[in-house]
Amino acid sequence: MKKTTLLAVVVASALPLSGEEPTGIAVWSGSDLKGYTAKLAPRLNEKSLALEHLGTFGNHSALVAHRQADGEAELHETQADFFVVQDGKATLVVGGKVVDGRTTAPGEIRGPSIEGGRKHPLAPGDVVHIPARTAHQVLVPAGGQFTYFVIKVDAP
Repeated sequence: MKKTTLLAVVVASALPLSGEEPTGIAVWSGSDLKGYTAKLAPRLNEKSLALEHLGTFGNHSALVAHRQADGEAELHETQADFFVVQDGKATLVVGGKVVDGRTTAPGEIRGPSIEGGRKHPLAPGDVVHIPARTAHQVLVPAGGQFTYFVIKVDAP
């Protein structure tokens, strides 16, 4: 009986108290993420892109991107991307080679287009994983818009 009581006390003391949030937890509701289309649209830069960084968590970070025009072709040498489409439609071109690639930051290559990539249509609810060192580009139809949640993960 004493062993059972001792075990119950040890297990109970290892559990967080009700209402305590473990360090590093972040929750973004579906409605919050959908709301980023309206929130970011007025903040577009000269490339018709607006970003909101949501946080960095050790080897990964999260952001929301909103586009109203094609993005540049890009290749991240040390990070993989996960996209979760929130709103709008786009075509993702992956693979191939970044045309006229230039280094824009350490480990980041950008260019106007991709040669030899494969096209994938994207719509709300779609999830994409792009490994590090893989060329990719988001193409937005004329007059369209595209909002997506991005998780960037440092490659091992």
